[in-house]
Amino acid sequence: MKLGGGVVNGSPRGTALPTLLLGHSRARLRCYSSSSSIPIPDHITFIKDVAVTQPPQHLCHLLRMLKTKGESILSPAAKQGLIPLAIPLAKNSSGAVTALLRWPTAPPGMEMPVVEVRKHGVWLLAKNVDQFIHRLLVEEDANNSPESNDELFHSSADAGEKFYKKGDYAKSQISNLDVYLLRKVGLFPDVIERKVTRHFEEGDHVSALVTGEFYTKKEHFPGFARPFVFNAKVLLRVGRNVEAKDAARGALKSPWWTLGCKYQEVAEIAQWEDEQIEYFKEKVTEEGKQEDLKKGKAPAQVALDEAAFLLDLSSVEGTWDDSVERIAECYEVAGLPDIARFVLYKD
Repeated sequence: MKLGGGVVNGSPRGTALPTLLLGHSRARLRCYSSSSSIPIPDHITFIKDVAVTQPPQHLCHLLRMLKTKGESILSPAAKQGLIPLAIPLAKNSSGAVTALLRWPTAPPGMEMPVVEVRKHGVWLLAKNVDQFIHRLLVEEDANNSPESNDELFHSSADAGEKFYKKGDYAKSQISNLDVYLLRKVGLFPDVIERKVTRHFEEGDHVSALVTGEFYTKKEHFPGFARPFVFNAKVLLRVGRNVEAKDAARGALKSPWWTLGCKYQEVAEIAQWEDEQIEYFKEKVTEEGKQEDLKKGKAPAQVALDEAAFLLDLSSVEGTWDDSVERIAECYEVAGLPDIARFVLYKD
């Protein structure tokens, strides 16, 4: 079942939503930097009381780092036009929004990933806040001269010191930044994809295929379709068209808003036209839902499936706001009133 709307590792979790913020248009409390009096929107309170989940321990450090990098800190409720499962953090000069992803039915203990919000869904930046902080510090150290200032390191404060010490990259004697990230920090989709591209550039198709397959291991990026999409493209590139078709069809079993590209690109490799879209549209009709109920599917599961289908359909054109109220209704019916209110909550 999809992480994006169905049951994951057991039954859905429902938690009563505190009323602290429900009467306000935005989270008004502030999270202050220990080294600065500049206030930033209080994402911690929003995550606790609206998203109803555990805030990442070092989220305030990440927000300060993003601000230091020149990004504009956003209200966590500034979700207009975005996938409703996102908690906005910051926007850069090109307009890209960095956010946390609140899986609707995440298993207990699963951390919120850091994502870049795009029109058709999200791109995974890091599995969690700590990993993203670590990566930002390594990249800052690797890409700057010794004479550069240490503003980003200062803004990361004690959290940064926990993950990385300035100069560690040079001391490692690893000449390639991507190699260092994979060995010392963690797995990242863009880094793995560049690794495959380099293998192709070097004429090493075997290593490209092996790395593409490695990318799809379910423990690496659970819930995300992107690895399967990229592996399909790798297979297509070496002429293994039948396997590419199967890989693309497998990708479309995960949330479409995690494909990392337009739905149509993947459907073309899968050799599907609009039949999957039409099937999903049929599943969210009253007749489609009644058919599932007659087959013995629990009403809560039918509602979760409907929410997942609606999110997928919204991702095709990026029309998130058109379906958000109906998606919230599905979570309400499924016994997840906290998620329903989170989905609806915006500035």
